[in-house]
Amino acid sequence: MMPKFSLAALTALDLAPPALIDVAAACGYDQVGLRLLPAMAGGIAYPLMDDEAGCKETLARLDATGITVADLEVVAFRPETEIASFSAFFETGARLGAKNILIAGYDPDLARFTDRYAEFCAAAAPYGLTADLEFMPWTHVPDLATASKIVAQAGQANAGILVDALHFDRSNSSTSELARVPVLWLHYWQLCDAPAERPATTDKMIHAARYERLFPGDGGIDLKSLARAMPADITISIEVPTAELAKTVDARTRAGRALRAARGVIAAARA
Repeated sequence: MMPKFSLAALTALDLAPPALIDVAAACGYDQVGLRLLPAMAGGIAYPLMDDEAGCKETLARLDATGITVADLEVVAFRPETEIASFSAFFETGARLGAKNILIAGYDPDLARFTDRYAEFCAAAAPYGLTADLEFMPWTHVPDLATASKIVAQAGQANAGILVDALHFDRSNSSTSELARVPVLWLHYWQLCDAPAERPATTDKMIHAARYERLFPGDGGIDLKSLARAMPADITISIEVPTAELAKTVDARTRAGRALRAARGVIAAARA
């Protein structure tokens, strides 16, 4: 039996949530991820907590299509981040029926970040939301080992680790490390592909991650081994931004291709 597949916001970031939901439904996805907060200053986001009309339209499209919301993005946690500022974000997430929140660690003081991440988890818990820490090589949570240490020290029931196939590979994290991660920390994971050769600089790594990934199975990442190491029943978020291809190929076609490729990889991993 196949897991649920979610269309990540970054795969078609030019689409507002209602349009993203329609594309997901047309392609055969089960869920979507919605980007309510930007990943970086000036980045694209759709702050539904500040847009009642947009939120109502999004709810209507969810109801009409049967698509559900897997996750909300992106809480880019910096030293100045104020946990109290997320009340409307949490409320909107609960209203949308979201399950998970993507957290990125941009605080260089990991002891401080761990304490405040625990506070964030506690604040999100009453809304039925998990707080999933995504490790990325260019952040202050660069790998699985660091993320695991933080989540363990936070000690919150709704804390989790988000494994992204690209970052897992680029950070030199291993499936043996992953085998030691408690299953309860893994709520969903992100699937894509990339060339086997790693980018030569951090800037090139960031650019590739945000704009130019490959469809699952088209690159050199060992996706089968990763898929076998992940829990079989958690949602797979398909995150494949293809900015150059998007100039000539519409979002529905790209999202459909990504889903077919992902299903092929998972089927092969389970064969």
